[in-house]
Amino acid sequence: MRRSSPVFATFDAMFRKQFLENVRLALHSIRGQTLRTVLTSAIIAIGIMALVGILTAIDAIKTELTGNFALLGANTFTVQNRAPNVRIGRDGKEPKNYPEISFYEASAFAEKMRQVPQAVPSLSNQLSGQAKLQYQNRSTNPNVDLMGVDDNYLKTAGYEMAQGRNINRREVQGAAPVAVIGADVAVDLFGRDEPLGEVVSVGGKRYRVIGVLQSKGNSFGRGGDNTIWIPISTARQNYSAGGSYAINVMSTSSQDLPMAVGEAKAAMRAVRKLPPRKESNFHVIKSDNLSQTLIENLSSVSLAAMIIAVVTLLGAAIALMNIMLVSVTERTREIGIRKAIGAGAGLIRSQFLTEAVVICLLGGAGGIILGIAIGNGTSALIGGSFIIPWNWMGLAVLLCLVVGLLSGFYPAYRASRLDPIEALRYE
Repeated sequence: MRRSSPVFATFDAMFRKQFLENVRLALHSIRGQTLRTVLTSAIIAIGIMALVGILTAIDAIKTELTGNFALLGANTFTVQNRAPNVRIGRDGKEPKNYPEISFYEASAFAEKMRQVPQAVPSLSNQLSGQAKLQYQNRSTNPNVDLMGVDDNYLKTAGYEMAQGRNINRREVQGAAPVAVIGADVAVDLFGRDEPLGEVVSVGGKRYRVIGVLQSKGNSFGRGGDNTIWIPISTARQNYSAGGSYAINVMSTSSQDLPMAVGEAKAAMRAVRKLPPRKESNFHVIKSDNLSQTLIENLSSVSLAAMIIAVVTLLGAAIALMNIMLVSVTERTREIGIRKAIGAGAGLIRSQFLTEAVVICLLGGAGGIILGIAIGNGTSALIGGSFIIPWNWMGLAVLLCLVVGLLSGFYPAYRASRLDPIEALRYE
């Protein structure tokens, strides 16, 4: 194995010693001007906090979106009358709103799709997002999603049963008064008691609980676990079901998804009796495309965060340069003494550059800590997990180094150019 050169080792040791000495002198100088240093570091910290905080929050939102749409499955798509409006800001076009999909159209579509071996169709209709359930002397808050569903909805919506069973085809055909409830509803109404077989009431109608859904979490405070399902035929009998019916279709595999989408488009055009050359008056939305569209729209927010951080750091760089120039003026005699005892221009320059970088890194460290706290606070609000944004932390450190070098270069150059005789005479 090749040994290191003794000369190289000597220079390496000298460089390390000089660097540590510059850092020690920088910290000593910073303590001598604490107030100015704290104010400048605070400006830097605000810029880094905005950058790391917003980007961490966006990462948390992206992770939550990806996870929620993944629960639907990459091989699931929806047929509906309106495209999702996922614009952020004023850009983009308003999605077309086509005629609502009626129950008869949805049922005819489902019958056609049941003839396709590679597809599993399901129908649903949200009756209310403010339903209130009662059981004996207990009740839920009026924020439960009441939905009419068929026997395939459990599969296409990505749910699993925790207790009991799903609604079956016979109960859908016979409009049976049965219900499947979410995990949160089960806890609110029954606590640790057994919910299966008990009767709950919604809007004056009574339903026997036949199943409890496994918890899958709520997205932005709604959905998943705070829901009750009843057969879609029962919903039509007991409530005035308004709005368009939702159609979910799941292909048997991701490879069969394009074919299933094609069959679904053909079936819906046939149901709506559209001529061959006429534009389709419905939308087919794949779950992975929707999540990707949402994530792409968040890129504008990321860009805004970077602009805010850069503008703030520009102000911090100007303030830091001003502080360093004042420091050079105040320490003119010190610079003259150091030059008189043999310090070269390069040594003086490196000392002041190191001081500027240290001030930036101190502010950056505070900004990173605050940014992580703000970003993960947002993640906690939407039910996401804790994130350590290593990429954004690295970017923040790099920005601090660049700002420190840029704002410290001119003061360091000015200090290195001082004449030692004139500097010693300075008062």
